Amino acid sequence: MGKKAFIFPGQGSQYVGMAQDLFESSVEAKEMIKTAEEATGVSLSHIMFNGPEESLKQTDVTQPAIFLHSVVLASIIRTIDPDMVAGHSLGEYSAHVAAKSIQFYDAVKLVRHRGSAMLQAGIEQRGTMAAVVGLAPALVEEICKEASAEGIVQCANFNSPGQIVISGSVSGVKKAMEISKNKGAKLVKELVVSGAFHSPLMESAKESLKVKLDLTPVYDAKIPVYANVTAKPVVKSDEIKNLLHQQLDKPVRWEETILNMISDGADEFYEIGPGKVLQGLVKRINPDVKIFGIDKFSDVERYL
Repeated sequence: MGKKAFIFPGQGSQYVGMAQDLFESSVEAKEMIKTAEEATGVSLSHIMFNGPEESLKQTDVTQPAIFLHSVVLASIIRTIDPDMVAGHSLGEYSAHVAAKSIQFYDAVKLVRHRGSAMLQAGIEQRGTMAAVVGLAPALVEEICKEASAEGIVQCANFNSPGQIVISGSVSGVKKAMEISKNKGAKLVKELVVSGAFHSPLMESAKESLKVKLDLTPVYDAKIPVYANVTAKPVVKSDEIKNLLHQQLDKPVRWEETILNMISDGADEFYEIGPGKVLQGLVKRINPDVKIFGIDKFSDVERYL
C-alpha cells in the first residue's frame, strides 16, 4: 500500500471568500476561526470573507488567513490520516499543526507574528522577487552569483522542474532577471510581493521570529514533517524550531521535498487549503502520483 501525504499552500493562494463556506457549514470550523481571531486580535473572518483584496494581500493578514483555512480543513477531515506532511513556506506551519508538533492556538499566534515581522522587514529593506522559468537550477544559482555584484539576490524557491523564484534587493533581482533572459529563460517575471522573502533581507524578521519560537511550546511530531530548508523529514522538537527559524532566509526546496516524499512511499497527495498552486507543481514534478485538492466544504464532505 502506498502512503498518503498532506501538503499545505503558502502565500499567494488566498482569495476573497476563502473559508466562508466552512464557517457556515461546520461548527468546529466556526469555533476554530473564532479562536484564531481571539489569539491574533484580528477580525480575520471579515477580511477573508469580504475582502477587500488589498487588505487580504497584506502579508500580516495573508499568512494567518491561509494558515487558518488550511488547518480548519485538515481538522475536519475524518477519514484520511496522512503518513507524512509538508508545507510550502508558510504552509510548513500548517503541516506542523497537522503533525501535532505545534498546537493550533500557539501556531496561529506564531504565524501572525511571522507575517508582521516579514512585512516590517520588507519596509525596512525594500526588496523584490521574480519567477524564472526554463533554466536549470545550477544555472540560476550561477546567474544569482553573477548578479550579486549589483545587489543581494539568491534562489528562494525551487518549485518544480524549470520553475525557480529568485529574491533579494531590487537592483540584484533586476540584474538577475536581465541575465536570465540573455541565457534563454522561457519566462522571467517580477512578482508582486511586499518583501524579499527567503533572502538575507529577511534577517530582522528571522531574529524577531526566533524570540517567539523560543517561547512557543514545540513537541516531537507524530508523523514526519518534510522541512523546506533540507527537503528531509523532521520529527524532533529542537530540530523543528531550528529549521523554522532558518526557513525565513533559506530557499524552499519544494521539488526535492516532493521527490523525497515519493521516494519514501507517498503516492497520493492532498493539497489542503486555498487554491491549486501545489497541485500544479506536483503534477510537473511527477505526473504519475495522484493529487487531490481540498479547498471547499464540498471537497471535505466525502472525507467526513
